Amino acid sequence: MLDLSLAVGHYLLIFLLCGVLAAELVLVRPSLDASTVLRITRIDLWYGILAGLLVVVGFCRAIFAAKGWDYYEHNAFFWAKMATFGCIAVLSIPPTLRYIRWRRTGADPSNSEIATVRRFLWVEVALFALLPVFAAAMARGFGEIAH
Repeated sequence: MLDLSLAVGHYLLIFLLCGVLAAELVLVRPSLDASTVLRITRIDLWYGILAGLLVVVGFCRAIFAAKGWDYYEHNAFFWAKMATFGCIAVLSIPPTLRYIRWRRTGADPSNSEIATVRRFLWVEVALFALLPVFAAAMARGFGEIAH
């Protein structure tokens, strides 16, 4: 039952995180006003919370669920997935800092600032698409590193 619960939690968090990223991408567009910036800032807070929960549940799944840590620690696709998720986390920092600055100044962001943030978001989306590829390969036993 623990394995099932962790898997369900993991998948729900993934879908929620994807939805939050999509919401940011939809809302960050030219002609942002202060109320939309506030909404984006709140959504971005959920992005961070969900990402943190996803890491915790994911590692609990890797350690305590059916396959166990020995399966994951020697799998190249697991580490590729972790590295990709880490890259997404790093790429999410500049947009978060921009949102906070936009909210604090109260001034409407310029179209060039918005374009910059959108580029970061699109790279996050592109990398996010790699995660299920790595997960599917890993779940099927590909990527085992000899130990």
